[in-house]
Amino acid sequence: MNLVKANTADIPVVIELTKKIWPVAYGEILSKAQLDYMIDKFYNETALRELMQKGHVFYLALDDNGKDVGFVSYEINSEPKKTKIHKIYVLPETQGTGLGRLFFELVKEKAIENKQNAIFLNVNKYNNAIHFYTKLGFTKVKDEVIDIGNGYVMDDYVMEVAI
Repeated sequence: MNLVKANTADIPVVIELTKKIWPVAYGEILSKAQLDYMIDKFYNETALRELMQKGHVFYLALDDNGKDVGFVSYEINSEPKKTKIHKIYVLPETQGTGLGRLFFELVKEKAIENKQNAIFLNVNKYNNAIHFYTKLGFTKVKDEVIDIGNGYVMDDYVMEVAI
C-alpha cells in the first residue's frame, strides 16, 4: 500500500470512495435516506475543500496497481494537545489487510511529531469498527449525540488513545 497526501484536486476521489464505502459500512445502521443526506452534506466538493482549508489533512491509500482503496483525515490540535481522526474508510475488499492500522500508524506518527498527547475519534455506537479501534488501544471516553439536521443525529462514542 502506498499512502499519498491528498489535496483539493483529489476531492473527487474522496467522494467516489465514500459512495462505495458508506453503503456497506452503514447500510445496516442508517436508513438510505440518512446515508444519502450525510454524503450529500459532508462529502461534496465545497464541504471537503473547506475542511482542507481549515487544517484537516487527508491521505489516500493506493494499492500496488495504483487503485484508490481508502482514505483518512485528521486534525492536529482539534482539542489542545489532541489529534482527531475525522475519517478513516477503506473499501470493503481491503478490510482485514492492515490498511486501517497503517492509517492509524500514520496519524500517530504525525501526532507525535506535533507533540500531541492523544488521538481521538467518533464512532457510531453500532459500528463494528469499535472492535478495530479497541484493538488499537482506544477506549470509550463518552457518548455523544450530534444533531446533523433534517431530523437526523449521529449517535456516537468518543474513543481515545494516549500516545
